[in-house]
Amino acid sequence: MYLEDWPPPKKMAFRLRSSKFRHVYGNPSRRENCFENIKISRNAHDSSFCAVNPKFVAIVTESGGGGSFITIPVNKPGRVETNFPKVCGHRGPVLDIKWYPFDDNIIASCSDDATVKIWQIPDGGLKTNMTEWQVDLHGHQRRVGYLEWHPTAENILLSAGFDNKCILWNIETAEPINIINCHKDNIHSINWNRDGSLFSTTSKDKMLRVVDPRSGETAAETVAQSGPRISKCVFLGDTSNILTCGFTRSCDRQIALWDVRHFSNPLSTEEIDTACGTLFPIYDHDIRVVYLAGKGDGNIRYFEISDEAPHIHYLNQYMSPHPQRGIGVMPKRGLDIAKHEIARFYKLHSSARGVCEPLSMIVPRKSDSFQADVYPPTPSSTPSLTADEWISGQSREPILVSLKDGHVSNNPVITTAKAVQKKDGNISHTPVITTYKATKGQTPDYTTLAWKDKGQNQVPANKLPNSVRNIQRLSESVKNTGSGDHMNEDKIRLLEDEEKLIMSQTLLPSTDDSRTLAKKTWMSTPSPIDLPANQIPNTNPENIHVVKVWSPGSDTPSSGIPNGIPKTDPELRRAYFQQLEEIRSLKQEVGLKDKRIRQLEDELRKCKSETCNGQLEEQVSESSC
Repeated sequence: MYLEDWPPPKKMAFRLRSSKFRHVYGNPSRRENCFENIKISRNAHDSSFCAVNPKFVAIVTESGGGGSFITIPVNKPGRVETNFPKVCGHRGPVLDIKWYPFDDNIIASCSDDATVKIWQIPDGGLKTNMTEWQVDLHGHQRRVGYLEWHPTAENILLSAGFDNKCILWNIETAEPINIINCHKDNIHSINWNRDGSLFSTTSKDKMLRVVDPRSGETAAETVAQSGPRISKCVFLGDTSNILTCGFTRSCDRQIALWDVRHFSNPLSTEEIDTACGTLFPIYDHDIRVVYLAGKGDGNIRYFEISDEAPHIHYLNQYMSPHPQRGIGVMPKRGLDIAKHEIARFYKLHSSARGVCEPLSMIVPRKSDSFQADVYPPTPSSTPSLTADEWISGQSREPILVSLKDGHVSNNPVITTAKAVQKKDGNISHTPVITTYKATKGQTPDYTTLAWKDKGQNQVPANKLPNSVRNIQRLSESVKNTGSGDHMNEDKIRLLEDEEKLIMSQTLLPSTDDSRTLAKKTWMSTPSPIDLPANQIPNTNPENIHVVKVWSPGSDTPSSGIPNGIPKTDPELRRAYFQQLEEIRSLKQEVGLKDKRIRQLEDELRKCKSETCNGQLEEQVSESSC
């Protein structure tokens, strides 16, 4: 060493970043506290297949035909019976399920059959298989892969399908709010921000998009992950940051942190490992910790997010020899604060035993008292806005409650934005939105009746296709809803006079013998005051299964279809899909009649055999005498 280099420079001392969550550890449950013998779905779809709330654990199961999932009370672990009641109503495999954040008994499911269904689970769980849904939403042209409830507004649901569309639904009125068609390839994930004013998506074209759900336009977009495999994203609470999990060009797993205001380059990136499973990011905004659970991995990594560079700080990881097929997350209001539990995952094992294992993340503390620094106020089960308020352009932070005593700790301020701007023509066929109610009685009525339109200068009702007449009735009823007329959208009254019958439709009854479903077309009906006394029906409206038909476009009757003949391309497409629906209904009707014919033939053969046996017995008895 030269003299001019003396004395040698001092080395900077290594400093370990302090964090209250550095020593968080995972505590798996004992075998008696796990759920076993579950036929977990083996579908290759990149979904968690599990949803949890303080009442139930919902798990997508493997089924021979159609799709199903089970809902198990959280406080009843153990071995699940083979004939455990299921929620089965989809015609294809179930791809995603999500519990409603403001009611622990309502769950949404989407399926390979391109439908979204809303279910009401009774307290205590199911006693028999559930086949009746509350709302059935048809709008996607291909399978629906992902669901996300709005974090602050009630009855708002976002669905993403493999038709490259996101549809925003209002389940209270059972109609779409907006159809977002800004994606050019398959959507891989959707996630809302803290107040629900924006949502982010990742897609197969490697783009990360931030979308305004009210306008349906892309607010910002960038190339997120350069790798060819599936990527996921999550909004980091009320910040303007988004975390993405994907792959590099060399297929190494990587996470990146993005600022929506500066989308050109990520704030920070970090390579995880060289595994090939999809990473699911789970963000806890209360403590600003991100958990990464990889599909097929046995471990769960967790990182802390800060405002200072490098922004992403590795904390620790939970190691396990059992790889996971999916994972569910318990909301904060369902945690055990006495054990200092900051998160609880429900891990679906990939083994043949079909195990769902609760996994608690514990912060080690010496004191047993309530830890206010670990449990800040968390979002409650009370919505901040109604659906109409959010649609009108209002936004509001979630209402927070204390985990110590449950009192509300904030009064969020309402901010305003542009109201929802619908875009017509994004759905090329008429989706059918159905709500089911059980019908009582031994003999169900599967007849759909309609009233003739009383307007002038219209084509006779018997000349128009059924689908066109349904659209006109819906438009007329929507136009006259607030005019003081005696219209009732939720009631259907039947005429006993057969001469008033315009169209009829026979549907397959439910397989449940204790309840029979009837399916009726939703339409406006005249008031009983306007009917003759001998035509007032005695049908109880609450015992009717209602089907609501939603038509995209304007709310006025279609005046561009003179004499029932479509001219433009959209009208031709709508008429084509409507005719397909009518053909499908007719096929169902023919199939039901064939089934009934076979049943009658079997009964006839049985009666003949019984008669022959009786005659033989009489002859034998006479001969013996």
